[in-house]
Amino acid sequence: MKDGIKHRIKFLVMDVDGTLTDGKIYMGPSGEVFKAFDIKDGCGIYDLLPKAGIIPVIITARESQIVLNRSHELGITHVYQSCRDKLSKLFEITGGKLEEVAYIGDDILDLQCMGPVKDAGGITACPVDAVEEIKRIADFVSAKPGGSGAVREFIEWLITTVPVTMNKL
Repeated sequence: MKDGIKHRIKFLVMDVDGTLTDGKIYMGPSGEVFKAFDIKDGCGIYDLLPKAGIIPVIITARESQIVLNRSHELGITHVYQSCRDKLSKLFEITGGKLEEVAYIGDDILDLQCMGPVKDAGGITACPVDAVEEIKRIADFVSAKPGGSGAVREFIEWLITTVPVTMNKL
């Protein structure tokens, strides 16, 4: 926890490629064929977050039916795809209360949210294989790479370390 500040996290905002997946995009002649998701990340999102009163949110620059299918399985109702202006979407979702956000991402497009979230007193995180600029700004760097349980590890750390406030969106 940063300098003993009591955080009230209401939202876990996640990037997809490189965070919930290994970052590889498997393409066939008709487009994207598949993505690999870690079952432990899914369990953390589906089983642990609701008990902690934290709302899962996906904001991703790419668009994929696969992401919608996986989100549906996990009960994630707030999924925003084809979103390169992630910060505007984040402000819209949270009403500007970035101190209530935990954000996990892996690449430079996530910096637009991670900087303001951190500055507002929220929590930032990344997988161990994130780019260096992201690792430098992250409050939590998972020991696991993207798509291999990094989100689950962050969720466990978050709910055992940071006080949360029950929330409904």
